[in-house]
Amino acid sequence: MTKKEALQLFEEKKIRSVWDDKEEKWYFSIVDVCAVLTESKDPTAYWRKLKQRLKQEGNETVTNCHGLKLRAADGKLRLTDVADTEQLFRLIQSVPSPKAEPFKLWMAQVASTRLEQMQDPEKSIDQAVIDYKRLGYSDAWINQRIKSIEIRKELTDEWARTGVQQGMQYASLTDIITREWSGMSTKQYKQFKGLKKESLRDNMTNMEIALNMLAEASATELSKQRDPKGFSQQKQIAKDGGSVAKVARNQLEKKLGHGVITSAKASDYLPSLDSEEKKEP
Repeated sequence: MTKKEALQLFEEKKIRSVWDDKEEKWYFSIVDVCAVLTESKDPTAYWRKLKQRLKQEGNETVTNCHGLKLRAADGKLRLTDVADTEQLFRLIQSVPSPKAEPFKLWMAQVASTRLEQMQDPEKSIDQAVIDYKRLGYSDAWINQRIKSIEIRKELTDEWARTGVQQGMQYASLTDIITREWSGMSTKQYKQFKGLKKESLRDNMTNMEIALNMLAEASATELSKQRDPKGFSQQKQIAKDGGSVAKVARNQLEKKLGHGVITSAKASDYLPSLDSEEKKEP
């Protein structure tokens, strides 16, 4: 299953979810749903008791629910009971709550929005812009970030065309590009910024994004020209693409008299992100 984690908001309360590309459906954390519907002080215990009761009653929905590793409040991944939209509809019938019907409508809307975005990628971009604005990013940064997503997609399409496998091979090539222009691996870059599970690209400054875009765009064009076969041949192209941005970075830093790679992360300069962090339990 190709998974994409996301935090959905229902009445300002977070519900952890995962999108399954293969099945084209959302899976929601059942504990989070119980917390929203019941406002229980211990939703985990509530779900444990409800699950036990439903199993004793022979409820097939509970039997068919499975677990996925979702990120807990402390940032660690833990196995969590999840249910798809259809399963949740059935489970909600066992939870007495005045919020049940509004929640069902919300779930249907979440599923519908995702399917619309898949059919029309422009809607997905529009949603990304809205989300970034809500977090406090500037229009200039957002425009840069959206462009970087387009450039990254062109690069991964080129990798796929030349036989590179998704997963570890994509990550390795990305690491080569990043190390070449920034002097750090992706992991080291995140550590430099004090990041854990957050997106490195969402915590880059305008200049850092611009240099990364130059590196990835260069790698794409070099690949088209050289037409490599597979991962091993793409490694040198990744290095060469990164070196183009490295030269640009060195020249700029010489003119400026200071480095352009910074340890600053988004929460350091975005009030919205800072307030979000303070809300975390």
